[in-house]
Amino acid sequence: MTMTDNDPQFEYSEFSGEFIDDDVTVILRIYRPAGTNHDWVLKVCDEEGNTTVWNYPFDTDREAFEEFLATVQRDGIRSFLDEPVQKLY
Repeated sequence: MTMTDNDPQFEYSEFSGEFIDDDVTVILRIYRPAGTNHDWVLKVCDEEGNTTVWNYPFDTDREAFEEFLATVQRDGIRSFLDEPVQKLY
């Protein structure tokens, strides 16, 4: 598969990357379309490729990251290892 001019390009937040807690690693992606001021999407992928995506975008990348941290504190990092879900926050 090759990228074309029609493929979407994304700007990733500096908060994106690997996150490790309780011996579990997830990949945190906070992104928006490149070159825009659109809201930020929050997505978490586990080691098995399961993905959790929040239904609603965030005004800032920091708000998205803080929501991720609050979810880890409230539900635990292992909550991302379950079946993929759409978060309703």
